[in-house]
Amino acid sequence: MITYPIAKINIGLLVTEKRADGFHNLETIFYPIQMQDVLEVVEADEFKFSMSGLDLDGDPNDNLVVKAYNLIKNDYQIPAVQIHLHKNIPSGAGLGGGSSDAAYMLLALNDLFSLKISEEKLMDYALRLGSDCPFFLKGRPVYATGRGEVMQDVPVELKEYYLILVKPPVHVSTALAYQNIVPQKPRLSLKGLVGFAVGKWKGNILNHFEKYVFQEHPEVAQIKKTLYDQGAAFVLMSGSGSAVYGLFRSEKRGIENYFPKDYQVFRQRL
Repeated sequence: MITYPIAKINIGLLVTEKRADGFHNLETIFYPIQMQDVLEVVEADEFKFSMSGLDLDGDPNDNLVVKAYNLIKNDYQIPAVQIHLHKNIPSGAGLGGGSSDAAYMLLALNDLFSLKISEEKLMDYALRLGSDCPFFLKGRPVYATGRGEVMQDVPVELKEYYLILVKPPVHVSTALAYQNIVPQKPRLSLKGLVGFAVGKWKGNILNHFEKYVFQEHPEVAQIKKTLYDQGAAFVLMSGSGSAVYGLFRSEKRGIENYFPKDYQVFRQRL
């Protein structure tokens, strides 16, 4: 079985309070984009996990795809599998690539072995793997609160826009980003703000992580400035960074020339 885990951007990301359990409550709008990894899962005589594409640091056994398999295996009698993950979505970018891989692994195992796991139970597994994993089980725009698992469908009309996403060679630690955040209660809800015309989002829809990341990595702040200088209607860092996206009214050819050669530039008609 082959699946294609997608990435996401955050249209706004507000960290509203620190919880007693050590996590944070947030408010965001998750929006799927068509940057994709490739995940292949087949039944095998013994477990094997391999990777290709973009390099990832750390022990492969700590990969969320492996953890997703082990979660299911602990509760269901499933055989060994061979997993191959081809990475196109960069890590440390705020695009949710690892979380998406994990969520798609849950879905793949459920389908491959006809486990008939309920949506509610899949959501529980996903939340145990990561705060934004539940979103990738839905894969459509949602307004999210709590840790990101309390979701409501939200109409976001972006079909007239082109997305330009820029990822510098900077890895932002989500854990460090949260350690340096100061929770703030929003004056206005993102759910209401996203209903405004995109041209009115600037200065109103915010990402609380930008202040810390821009201080630590000025090149990320420069991407935001460059995208606005090139005519974007709205620009924001996604997640805890370091990728920054801009929404343009028309296709922006040659924008790669405004960034260093080692920056990744992704484009999509929304």
